[in-house]
Amino acid sequence: MKIQVFAPIIFIIVIIGIILISSSLFVVTEIEQVVITEFGKPIKEIREPGLHIKKPFIQRLHYFDDRLLEWEGYPSQIPTADKKYIWVETFARWKIVDPLKFLQSTRDEMGAHTRLDDIVDSAVRDQTSRYDLIEAIRNSNRTMLTEDTGESGNIISTESQMINIGRDKITEQILKEAQELTSQYGMELVDIRIKRINYIESVRQKVYTRMIAERKRIAEMYRSQGEAERMEILGKKERELKKIISEAFKQSEEIKGKADAEAVTIYANAYNRDPEFYSFLNTMETYKTTLDKNSWILLSTKGDYFKYITDFLAKEEKK
Repeated sequence: MKIQVFAPIIFIIVIIGIILISSSLFVVTEIEQVVITEFGKPIKEIREPGLHIKKPFIQRLHYFDDRLLEWEGYPSQIPTADKKYIWVETFARWKIVDPLKFLQSTRDEMGAHTRLDDIVDSAVRDQTSRYDLIEAIRNSNRTMLTEDTGESGNIISTESQMINIGRDKITEQILKEAQELTSQYGMELVDIRIKRINYIESVRQKVYTRMIAERKRIAEMYRSQGEAERMEILGKKERELKKIISEAFKQSEEIKGKADAEAVTIYANAYNRDPEFYSFLNTMETYKTTLDKNSWILLSTKGDYFKYITDFLAKEEKK
């Protein structure tokens, strides 16, 4: 009977104990740091990972990341010392080193980003505007090869403008200036880098136009060189073709000459063997080339032209 009476009370006590224990114990991981406040007033900061105890209900926990955090800036239009208007886009890495001060000054990461927007942008604008554009672009004075055509039309290399500071030094100065301001907010700015540098739109269009004109000029130069080489190749081809034809004609004439000489030799040998028969054959060939059915010729029968005909007719009369 007594157990039945005290059972609800024991159950309530157990529930209250569980609630008190759960609201008193908390865990801090390796990537976190915690600030404990009591009625809005900071009491304690905890950075060691593990299980910790706080006063239940009246104390509140504020967790902050203990790792490197990212910050991405918005592009800022900045004039350089040589009056070139450019867009500069930066990014940074930062961390919370004093969570108590961070809580009192910025409350959370969103507030920290707002502070960094002002601090980093101001430092970037201040340092970039002190130097010429070339200083913000180049890191060293190494020789850069640029395309330039001389009177000969050949592409030659030229040295670009030299620098005294360079982008890396400017970035270091930006980081140093920003670090002096972020420390008061319990933050440490670990690194700042220039992500992108670009001309403003009006200048960028002029640069693009100049680049296009330069590319067209170089392309036209290459076309002219190609046309000159084409004409040279065609001229060489014509010379070689004429040379080949001349050599072929020379060889053909030599072959014809040798053939004519061999033919004359053959004819001479044949004539020496039987002069009378050779004379007869030549006369017959002469008849073929000089007479046809439509031609008339009047010659004396005593000439050599009708020698064999008259001899033949004389032999027939004797028969």
